[in-house]
Amino acid sequence: MPATIVRFILNGRPTEVMVRPMMTLQTVLREVLGYTATKAGCKQGGCGSCTVLVNGEPMVSCLLPVEDVADQEVTTLEGLTPVEGLHPLQQAFFENFATQCGYCTPGMIMVAKALLDHNPHPDRQTIIEALAGNYCRCTGYEPIIRAVEDAARRLNGGRP
Repeated sequence: MPATIVRFILNGRPTEVMVRPMMTLQTVLREVLGYTATKAGCKQGGCGSCTVLVNGEPMVSCLLPVEDVADQEVTTLEGLTPVEGLHPLQQAFFENFATQCGYCTPGMIMVAKALLDHNPHPDRQTIIEALAGNYCRCTGYEPIIRAVEDAARRLNGGRP
């Protein structure tokens, strides 16, 4: 099959890229467009390190054919980070020691972003359930859960 052009919105900007059939969004983001915050972990959809938002919903980009995001809005960690500093989620992860190697962090933050967009006041169990598809080998989940709780407070003007 011949290469095709896929158009989508990436981090708020119209993007078009020529791709081979069944090329994954992860491959396009990392290898073609240079968005390396989207990690290449298991490449089987099990670790969550490649999670991005597609129309505000978390998706594992390693299993997603890039053709499936045509005319959709894709947000990576790079698109979440403001020019003047860190997003409240990133700041909360930093201040709560929710990263060690950092490999899982972009996926964790993107899942947390989708959660907080849909539910600005999640309880602990809801946070745990939202993060269940993301695997962390070194930080442990307690600091990550605390960081999401802290970010929820920050985004809600200090209210839990």
